[in-house]
This record gives sequence, structure tokens and C-alpha cells, in this order.
Amino acid sequence: MGKPCVDYPIVVEPEGVKIRSEKMEVDKLYYCIYQEKILLFYKEKNEMLNCYEIAEKDVVDEVKQSQTEDIEKILQQYIDKKNLD
Repeated sequence: MGKPCVDYPIVVEPEGVKIRSEKMEVDKLYYCIYQEKILLFYKEKNEMLNCYEIAEKDVVDEVKQSQTEDIEKILQQYIDKKNLD
């Protein structure tokens, strides 16, 4: 997975994941991989922040091996399959 741009609101550091919610757009999905899990973040209109964790190895491996432009599609398919919306 390529490095997200400097302005990306989710930053993975050795001590953990930092979320800069002020840089997040409403209704946009953000993600990172941390400790062999995919963490998904989503900010609602009322500024409520939602977080989901995907630990299924096959999904994590697929995201790791995918191009950046394909990752959002993979994650959306997972969300649709699990009815997380």
C-alpha cells in the first residue's frame, strides 16, 4: 500500500493511530492498516466519528496487495457484504 498524502487525516505511528478528525470530510471513508487489521473511519454530518475494524486475514491481505485506487472498492464491497452502512 502506498503512503497516504501528508494531509491524510489518519496517521499510523509506532505508538498507535492518530486521527485528525478536523481534516476529515463528512461522508468519506478513511482507512489504515495497523497491527494486521484494517481500521475504517467515517465522519457523519453531526461530526460523529465511526470506527470499524476488519481482522479477516483474506481482506487485509487483499488490501495490502492492491493498488490504492482499488482499495476503496474492496472496502466498500466488504461493508456492503457485512451490512455496515
